Amino acid sequence: MQRWMLTPGIRRGLKVGLPLAMVLGAAVAYLADAGRRDALLQAAVQIREDIQQRPEFMVGLMAIDGAGASLSADIRGKVPLKFPVSSFDLDLEEIRGLIAELAPVKSVSVRIRPGGVLQVDVAERVPVLVWRTREGVLLLDETGAHIQSIPGRADRMDLPLIAGDGADRAVQQALALHEAARPFGDRLRGFVRVGERRWDVVLDREQRILLPAEGPVRALERVIALSEAQDMLDRDVAVIDMRLADRPTLRMTAEATENWWRIRDINQNGQ
Repeated sequence: MQRWMLTPGIRRGLKVGLPLAMVLGAAVAYLADAGRRDALLQAAVQIREDIQQRPEFMVGLMAIDGAGASLSADIRGKVPLKFPVSSFDLDLEEIRGLIAELAPVKSVSVRIRPGGVLQVDVAERVPVLVWRTREGVLLLDETGAHIQSIPGRADRMDLPLIAGDGADRAVQQALALHEAARPFGDRLRGFVRVGERRWDVVLDREQRILLPAEGPVRALERVIALSEAQDMLDRDVAVIDMRLADRPTLRMTAEATENWWRIRDINQNGQ
């Protein structure tokens, strides 16, 4: 027995293994009863809830920065949280995803700020164009993203107007044309996308400038230069067709054409 007890493995087994086996056996015997298992589980759940409901882990309000009053209301409607709520019950990534789905939101970050505040920082899209479609009037940002609908063009007279299918996919070109068209001043009415490949410039007095698909800004600048030199747009011109760069074409108004034919007939008849 003494030689056996001098064996290192036997000694470790008696000192560590036997007590551990007795503890495990007692635990198995205790947990064999379903009632004891349920009571233990409920106690663990209660401890977890007590920790989560502690004041330092509670969120009492939501703060939104970077959004206007309308967007802030939309965000609160999109994330209908009932405060106070435990920070353990908040899925920040899910909340961020819900807010990012709103059209006016360009980017958003969500975090829990000290003091129990759910902080939402929003970068709001800035409208740069009004797009008139068959379904209604929309505001677009510089990337062509749809921000929101508005009742009519009159609600945003400060922004350029575009129309036509696919116009929202050529916003940068429309902005460049609007910048080049500044000499027209109040005469400019808007830009129409034709065939999803080129633009028409619409002026008052029902005048149009038909631009080519390639180099539309350069073609418009050429028209402006000609108009300033020869007052072309102040005459009875209905359409200036610049689609063929080497052969610009003018179309007179119906009244001007009728007067031209009348004068021609008078000259031919000698009257």
